[in-house]
Amino acid sequence: MDIDRNGVVWMPLASGHFASFDRRKCKGPLNGPTATGNHCPEGWTLYPFPGPQLSNVRAAGSAEASYYAWVDQHNTLGLGANVPIATGNANEGLLALVDGKFVILRVPYPLGFYAKGMDGRIDDPNAGWKGRGIWTTTGNRTPFHLEGGKGTRPKVVHLQLRPDPLAR
Repeated sequence: MDIDRNGVVWMPLASGHFASFDRRKCKGPLNGPTATGNHCPEGWTLYPFPGPQLSNVRAAGSAEASYYAWVDQHNTLGLGANVPIATGNANEGLLALVDGKFVILRVPYPLGFYAKGMDGRIDDPNAGWKGRGIWTTTGNRTPFHLEGGKGTRPKVVHLQLRPDPLAR
């Protein structure tokens, strides 16, 4: 899980949701003798991940099994400050939640993309999109099961977003 600059916590759930918890929405007591158990359900918001739900499951959600969440607090990718991003292993990319809708950052790698973490860097704040981006790894606990077979190694991927397709 990660936290944004407003104190909102973001985390992927096994139910196929990206969840946020905002303590500012809580109505009841948050500490003291009466703050026991389920005392802030109104603080939670669930966003179903993109993709189909598991077979025979009627509840909202997705079959997406996200592993990790990171919040782009400083707009290193270019989607805005405080954009939460989850790994999207079933989507073979990263899942950024922008204004309540998912932007899928699919990695055009022919051998599958299984992100296990990410972090952002601004190397040159004056270089525009070229001086910033996020870094992520792709790998599997059993790399010999990936396409490429025995000897296939995990990789590091640098993602940058151009402001338009022709930007140089």
